[in-house]
Amino acid sequence: MNDTRTLAGDEVVEHVSALVEEVFDRLKPLLAAAESVLADTPSAAALHRIRPAVTEALGGLIVGAGFVSAPRVLEDSEFGFEWWTAGSPPAQLFISLDPGSENFLDYTRQSWFTVPRDTGRRHINGPYVDYLCTDEYTLTFTIPVFSSGAFAGVVGADVYVREFERAVRPRLRSLGRGAALLNAQGRVIVSNSVRQATGSLVREVDVPAWWSSGAEPGPVLRRCGDSPIVLVR
Repeated sequence: MNDTRTLAGDEVVEHVSALVEEVFDRLKPLLAAAESVLADTPSAAALHRIRPAVTEALGGLIVGAGFVSAPRVLEDSEFGFEWWTAGSPPAQLFISLDPGSENFLDYTRQSWFTVPRDTGRRHINGPYVDYLCTDEYTLTFTIPVFSSGAFAGVVGADVYVREFERAVRPRLRSLGRGAALLNAQGRVIVSNSVRQATGSLVREVDVPAWWSSGAEPGPVLRRCGDSPIVLVR
């Protein structure tokens, strides 16, 4: 029985890792396009050149994608935001980039932006409710963009938690009621238990402490590949 559950746990970890890598792989052409624009014409007016790569990234689990610049990287604008959402046809998302506006969105304070900026590494933020766009529980995948060796922004993709759940639930169900996928802060992404709703905090195990200690796998907690997603059983 234990061997069977261990095997099933391996399958969950491998499946989640593959889904994560698939999303990040679809962002690689967008990353290359953003780097090209910044090297050639670093301006908000030139960001339209990355749109083919953005719209190509959309589909499958990805419901939104784009590039968000670091402040003062672009020659003609303090901020830059080129983001599109999936649809027929895809739709561009507009936000206020005027610091003097009451509707200004200071994205430089958002974790999906600050973590890649501060670590130089890709990141998965969430689950969180995307009040800006969809009011849906969302995971945002981001990769840092560099220009001349300096942080210049992020490329990213949005994934609905409900679609992510649909992709992982069949394998997760094989582990029984107590199994769940959490983020590094111990918040539920997907769970087999109605008592562990998406976004709720798991307190039975100290996931943040385990994570910060080096994320060594054990009988209860396992990291899903190179991503801040934890399998708890």
